[in-house]
Amino acid sequence: MPYDTKPVPPPDLHREAARQLQICNACRYCEGYCDVFPELFALPEVGSGDAVRLANICHNCRGCHYACQYAPPHEFALNLPGVLADLRQDSWERHARPAALARVFHRNGLAVAAALVAGFAALIGALTALRPESGTGFYAWLSHGAMVAIFLPAFLAPLAVLALGLRDFWREIGGGRPTLADWRRMLASVASLSNLSGGAGQGCNFEREERYSQARRHAHQATLWGFVMCFGATSAGTLMHYGFGLEAPYGLLSPPKLLGVPGGILLCLGTAALAWLRLQAERQLGARGVWGGEMAFVLLLFLVSASGLALYAASGTGAVPALLALHLGAVLTFFLLTPYTKMVHGFYRMAALLARRV
Repeated sequence: MPYDTKPVPPPDLHREAARQLQICNACRYCEGYCDVFPELFALPEVGSGDAVRLANICHNCRGCHYACQYAPPHEFALNLPGVLADLRQDSWERHARPAALARVFHRNGLAVAAALVAGFAALIGALTALRPESGTGFYAWLSHGAMVAIFLPAFLAPLAVLALGLRDFWREIGGGRPTLADWRRMLASVASLSNLSGGAGQGCNFEREERYSQARRHAHQATLWGFVMCFGATSAGTLMHYGFGLEAPYGLLSPPKLLGVPGGILLCLGTAALAWLRLQAERQLGARGVWGGEMAFVLLLFLVSASGLALYAASGTGAVPALLALHLGAVLTFFLLTPYTKMVHGFYRMAALLARRV
């Protein structure tokens, strides 16, 4: 596909999404469920970009499906969470560069993630055998310079790929110039995960069908804030190293540890809960054929946080080299796969919320 050609959803998927959304627009029973429905009801007709924008606002809570009078076995056969999940997944894959890598991961995620973690861990393990002449803590096994040389490009290059995809996505959904109020509204929605509240605050139906539950919202909150705290810990360590000349290892009461340890625990708890909930949910109400990729992403985040906590607990013991290789291998895999995993959903959802019409 030429670079300047605007990618569009597959015709059959777009037609099916438009069909179901038009029926929902006529019914309007689910008006208070989440932000998707007032956005939908404000549209005179559902264009391709509109459907993709609505799909990325959807949290797949599934409450609308279990309340729907037109769901199977009705002849209309509505499965709005499923078709929006397919459309959302398609938007991530089309805008990835190269798109083939996203398709490979989402359909073979467990195998791809496991192979990369194992390969990178073995490579880093071999590097730790060539111990630097000086250094303390983790740097006694792998120098600070070596870590920067490996991880800085692995962090920045995927961000550049993700930024290009977001640019194309913003154009597709017809995003304009957001105001300060738009940014405040979006950030408030993201921070509170209001679209997992079921409209009236009773929760969603992801894993319990007709019964409401707050479990998925709490698991997402733990994962989100755990990740933010871990990123903050890394940022604090970087600032202390380059800004104040304070080199690792840092003590328990230092900012990197005060953020990183509870953040890692939250991330472990949140991702473990998300994996368990995914095992309970009906697969046909999610994106087709990508269950393995979604589960692999959650388990990869769990491995990053769990191995980091284990590495900290093992400080000063003979287990450090193996745990360091495993942790850095998991982190490197996570960084490099970021544009092709479900990690992009947070960025795309924020863009979709910024482009809201009502």
